[in-house]
Amino acid sequence: MPRPFKCRRIGSRPNIDYFKPRGIPLVSLEEINLTLDEFEAIRLADLEDMYQKQAAEKMKVSRQTFGNIINSAHKKIADCLVNGKAIKIKGGVYKMAGMRKFKCLGCNYEWESPRGTGKPSVCPQCRNANIHRAEEVTGYEREGRGSGRGRCGRAI
Repeated sequence: MPRPFKCRRIGSRPNIDYFKPRGIPLVSLEEINLTLDEFEAIRLADLEDMYQKQAAEKMKVSRQTFGNIINSAHKKIADCLVNGKAIKIKGGVYKMAGMRKFKCLGCNYEWESPRGTGKPSVCPQCRNANIHRAEEVTGYEREGRGSGRGRCGRAI
């Protein structure tokens, strides 16, 4: 019996969760599923230029596990680019990192920011520096619905 997957922590879900080659009808395409933890690994390693050890700590997994996740993601993305397949970003064994709510006292605008990103210096709407934490702090969201392997029941 295989070992259960350890729950991976992700910072955010993507705004866009589907990519396909231009000019090819959707019904003609093969889909490859990129899990949300693979998406997060790509974001941390390739977009934010984090070393694997740092990114693994952020996702609450070992460096070896992070390496396996990023290798799997790179292979899937390369397959899609080389062979003209669609990428669907969905599923995986994950838990959302806690979000913090901030409020601008200048314009009363409220927004959320992932934990660990630091306090914003200015309001994204009016650029005022008079920012405070909003009263309701959400903490961790419920776990992701993945392939049914592993558990994400405890807070990480």
